[in-house]
Amino acid sequence: MSGLTDQPGVVRDEDAFDTVAVAAWLGSTVDGLGELTEVRQYPGGASNLTYLLRFAGTGRELILRRPPAGHKARSAHDMRREYRVQRQLRPVYPYVPNVLALCEDLAVLGSDFYVMERLEGIILRGDLPDGLTLAPERARELAFRVFDRLIELHEVDPEVAGLTDLGKGAGYVERQVLGWNDRYTLARTDDSPDCSEVMAWLAANRPDDVRICVIHNDFRFDNVVLDGSSTLDVVGVLDWEMATLGDPLMDLAGSVAYWVQGDDDETAQLLRRQPSHLPGMPTRAELVDHYCSRMGLSTANWTFYEVFGQFRLAVIMQQIYYRYRAGQTHNPAFQHFGRFVDYLHQRCRAAIGR
Repeated sequence: MSGLTDQPGVVRDEDAFDTVAVAAWLGSTVDGLGELTEVRQYPGGASNLTYLLRFAGTGRELILRRPPAGHKARSAHDMRREYRVQRQLRPVYPYVPNVLALCEDLAVLGSDFYVMERLEGIILRGDLPDGLTLAPERARELAFRVFDRLIELHEVDPEVAGLTDLGKGAGYVERQVLGWNDRYTLARTDDSPDCSEVMAWLAANRPDDVRICVIHNDFRFDNVVLDGSSTLDVVGVLDWEMATLGDPLMDLAGSVAYWVQGDDDETAQLLRRQPSHLPGMPTRAELVDHYCSRMGLSTANWTFYEVFGQFRLAVIMQQIYYRYRAGQTHNPAFQHFGRFVDYLHQRCRAAIGR
C-alpha cells in the first residue's frame, strides 16, 4: 500500500526557506543524517507548515514544522510548546511522533522550528485513497479503534507526563464557552447569523468540568496515521499545536462535530473531511456511547457538548470567512463558508429546541 501514503509536493514559493542554513544547524544538532538533498512540503495540516526533509547516504527522512512564513508572534504558533508536548507525552503515549530537536535561533530560519522522525503510513481524508476499500465491519472496527486512541490519551496522567502546567486547570468549560462566544462576536460579518440565542444557551447550560486531562483539541481521521498493512492500526497522532489540559468531553465534542454520517443531508456532506460516511461507520451517538462507556462518564448532558462542538466549528469557519471577506486570504473555496456557518447555527438551534 505504499502508493496510499500521504505525499508531499513542491515547496510553495511563499513558504520556502534557507535550506543551507537549516542543513548546517541539523548537521550540528542531530547525528547521522547525511546530506540534505530534498525538501518537500505537505499541502494539508493545521496552521503551522510541515515539510519533508530527505538525506542522501543514510536514507533518513525527517519532518520539519514551523509557523507560517513571516510570522513573528510566538503565542499563536508556539513551536516550543508543540515540541515540548510531544516530547513529554511520547514515553506515556506511544502514538506521538519522535521529536528530535528544537531550534530557537531565529537566525537559522526566521522563527522557531523543530524536526521529528517521519511516520510512515496512511492518512484518511475526505474519501478513501485509490486502492483501499473497507467492508462495513472493518469500517466500524476502524472508527472505534481510532477513538480508542483518544480515550487512551485522556487516560494519561498529566503529572506522570510532566505536563501539569500545560493548561489553566479547573474552569475549562466556562473559559471555552466565553472564549468561543467572544471569537464569534469579533469575527461576525454583516451576512452572518446573530447566534445570540445559541451563545446565551451555552453560557446558561454549561456543566462543570467532568475532569481535567490532556486533550488534543483537533482529533480527526486526517490527524491520525494508520499503518499500511491490512490491519490499519494507528501508528501516530499528528498536529499537537492545540493540545492542552481540559475537559475530555469538550475534546470529544470537537471531534464529533466533524463526524458526518452517511445519512446526513447534502450540506453536511459538503462539510465532510473524513470518510465517516462509509457503510458500517458508527453514528455520532454510537461514538459518544462507546467513548463514555469506556471512560465511565455520563451522557446525560451530551446536548450541551453537541451544541458546543457544532458552534465551535461554526466559529472556526466564520473566522476563515471573515479573513476572506477582509481580503486577507483569497482561496475561492472560502467564499461559501458563510453558508456553512448559517447551516451549523441552524443545527445548534434545532438541538436546543429553538
